[in-house]
Amino acid sequence: MKTQDFNYDLPEELIAQDPLEDRSSSRLMVLDKKTGAVSHKVFKQITEYLRPGDCLVINNTKVIPARLLGEKIHEKEPQAGEREVHGARIELLLLKRRENDIWETLVKPGKKARTGTKISFGNGLLTGEIIDQLEDGNRLVQFSYKGIFEEILDQLGEMPLPPYITHELADKNRYQTVYAKEEGSAAAPTAGLHFTKELLAQIEAMGVPIVNVTLHVGLGTFRPVKVENVLEHHMHTEFYQVSAEAAAVINDTRKKGGRVVCVGTTSCRTVESAADENGVVHPGSGDTSIFIYPGYRFKVLDALITNFHLPESTLMMLVSALAGRDNIMAAYEEAVKERYRFFSFGDAMFIV
Repeated sequence: MKTQDFNYDLPEELIAQDPLEDRSSSRLMVLDKKTGAVSHKVFKQITEYLRPGDCLVINNTKVIPARLLGEKIHEKEPQAGEREVHGARIELLLLKRRENDIWETLVKPGKKARTGTKISFGNGLLTGEIIDQLEDGNRLVQFSYKGIFEEILDQLGEMPLPPYITHELADKNRYQTVYAKEEGSAAAPTAGLHFTKELLAQIEAMGVPIVNVTLHVGLGTFRPVKVENVLEHHMHTEFYQVSAEAAAVINDTRKKGGRVVCVGTTSCRTVESAADENGVVHPGSGDTSIFIYPGYRFKVLDALITNFHLPESTLMMLVSALAGRDNIMAAYEEAVKERYRFFSFGDAMFIV
């Protein structure tokens, strides 16, 4: 299985740069995974495809302002008894909290970020020291500060929008779902951006319980596949958590013949990681590096609400595992022809 099998041509102007004013007014392509048939709807019409007895699984992770812009600290001679900011610009992206104040980060430019390098943020309000270089080029950084880390991060950090979004975001809450709660993601679970509180209330009123799980989205989900052979690609680990209550609702839904409908590939990867071979979801937390590509047998998920993904990405491989590669490639061709909006702030697909 080749990475290039999941490539498609996308005109640049179809990459959505801004979110729509009304979250639920984006377009919705409904794809029948058995026949490959597609129909075109508006997202709020998702209710026409949900049934009482189904359950909707959402990822309640919250994006942190994970992008930090700092300056390399130049240490003077020890006798000077002081230090000054040297001025070399360094950008940090917080990926994953390891322990206490140690974070796994992506650093740019990497060549200025050797072990021992110290970086100042906000004129010293926050400082970081690179304490280790990881195999994949990421760095472990130990932070020092006075006060509460989250408050300082809120003051100094920026929303880590994907590189294909070049517009500045007027309202940073538009890169959060309306149900975002558990802080820890470096990127939004974007399929959830289409929901409003009113639409979620309408779905619950239909007899479709809404189940919260957590997966803190790291860069592993979006990192390009650089190997020619798909099977040689390794996913980065991401932290997930499934409560006893969430597991019980999902298991009960399956037992009674309802469908488990996941909002986004992150919710999908969470329930599939937490399930045993019989499809029973177990409560708990941990790190997952699950990689879903064609040939994978889904244990829990029945239907998926998702966005339109980057060519040759692991997300293209996941949706192809669910609906079949040929069906997905044909649907994407149709989406381009019909001028759908792509990627994070783009339109949605419902694979049923």
